[in-house]
Amino acid sequence: MDLFYQHRVDPQVPIEDVAGTVKELIQEGKVKHFGLSEAAPETVRKAHAVQKVTTVQNEYSLWTRNIEKELIPVLEELGIGLVTYSPLGRGFLTGNITTQSKFDKNDFRNNLPRFEPDALQANLKLVELIHNIATKHNATNAQVALAWLLAQRSWLVPIPGSTKTHRIQENIGSTEVKLTQTDLNELNKAADLVSGERYPDSIEKMTGK
Repeated sequence: MDLFYQHRVDPQVPIEDVAGTVKELIQEGKVKHFGLSEAAPETVRKAHAVQKVTTVQNEYSLWTRNIEKELIPVLEELGIGLVTYSPLGRGFLTGNITTQSKFDKNDFRNNLPRFEPDALQANLKLVELIHNIATKHNATNAQVALAWLLAQRSWLVPIPGSTKTHRIQENIGSTEVKLTQTDLNELNKAADLVSGERYPDSIEKMTGK
């Protein structure tokens, strides 16, 4: 296995034990690299001290930037890569979701504070800015959102999900979008005003932070 993730930190099992077990798997030739997902900075440090952590997976996008202050500096210090899931804000940053959008009753977004009516309305200001910058670069909203991520760190890899070939091609096209410093500054400023928490408290407690 090229990359073995612990996708959620188990609070009942010391992370040193997890890292030690993966280290044994690596020594046996069953696993090549060790990854963590949604792990707190101190947890990453403890695991890395036992077995080198190759990458950490975490939600990160223009509307979810909570890892910038503590986790990203630790990853940079230790030489660990960052894999970012939900880089398009669960579809919101693409501009295809409006205040009139209705999700299927089983859609996870129905439970997220940022998709509640007031927060959604407020966050459309960010989408509008993304659209304006996309128009300037002859790009799509999704491409600008991904280009913003790629501009943050060279060792960052976004993983946008898609079931359609043309969307995959669109996402790949983000590598050709070169945002100016003015673009980045405007996006950062707008992103600072995102309304609503990432998850409800009941879910946030389960992320291993």
